[in-house]
Order: sequence, then structure tokens, then C-alpha cells
Amino acid sequence: MNENFVKNVCKKLGITQKELAKKMGVNDVTVRTWSSKGNVPEWAIKFMNCLLKKKECETKLQKIQTAFKYIEEANIGDINE
Repeated sequence: MNENFVKNVCKKLGITQKELAKKMGVNDVTVRTWSSKGNVPEWAIKFMNCLLKKKECETKLQKIQTAFKYIEEANIGDINE
């Protein structure tokens, strides 16, 4: 396991270990143990990777929505001219 997978995930998601535990449906002591001892079960690694992917997709979606908003505003400007 790399330096500290749990801490890296929390940092990238902008959440605490306690919040991560809640999202995963486990006790926060469990997540703290994974963080301190470094032996995170495979299922938990996959779950955390899914959370990271979800955040990445949400960020991309937000950028696309912003782009469409600017396109709509530009088109409205063209119509009014």
C-alpha cells in the first residue's frame, strides 16, 4: 500500500475519516485503523476508488454544464443582435 491510501482519499474527497466511514457504512474506528496500520481490505480499496471516480465524474459534469450555460448565453446574444 502506498504512503497512506486512506488519508489521500480523504484529502482528495475533502472529507474526514469519520465522514468516509459513514459513506462506507463502517465504524470510524475501522477507518482510523486502516489509516494507521495500512492494511486496507481489497473491498474497501475498491469502494474508495469508486468514491474518487464519482467525484471525478461530478467535477467533469459540472464543467460540461458550465460550458453549455456559456453556449446558451452566447446563442441568446446572437439571437438578440
